[in-house]
Amino acid sequence: MTTLITGGAKCGKSHLAEKLLDFFDGGKFYIATMRPFGEEAFASIKRHRRIRAGKGFKTIEKYMDLHEIDVQEKSAVLLECMANLCANEMFRNEEICDPTELIICGIKHLQNCAETLVIVTNNVGSDGIDYGDKTNKYIEVMGRLNALTAALSDNVVECVYGVPVVLKGKL
Repeated sequence: MTTLITGGAKCGKSHLAEKLLDFFDGGKFYIATMRPFGEEAFASIKRHRRIRAGKGFKTIEKYMDLHEIDVQEKSAVLLECMANLCANEMFRNEEICDPTELIICGIKHLQNCAETLVIVTNNVGSDGIDYGDKTNKYIEVMGRLNALTAALSDNVVECVYGVPVVLKGKL
């Protein structure tokens, strides 16, 4: 079972993702994709660690190459978040690359291993602002990744002001 959770910044996506796995009895893995850089990133990471403390997650810090992750079969996996993963993959080298195929391959790998996969992503590009070329390319790739991941998912939920709105499947 795969659930994709999307929405804007600070709208309750992470809270919902963790809540969906509260009652999972098997092994639970939290794949953290945010690179720790700068005070804001460290504060966000610290907050997320505090929130999920005591919930039974084993944290795997993996910023790229999801397909390399080994989790036990029949486990639950929370991938937080695809927007960070996409940026890490796109800008890993001097040249900007399109990591869509690599990330989708990684998601399929996790689906094959895990009994339950919950993916957190961000709704980017809806503000209508024209950014620079690199940011516009990132927004384009994220849109494609979100659409492909939604197609692979059993459930798609958008968090709006802390309220989950089911777009596909059910909670």
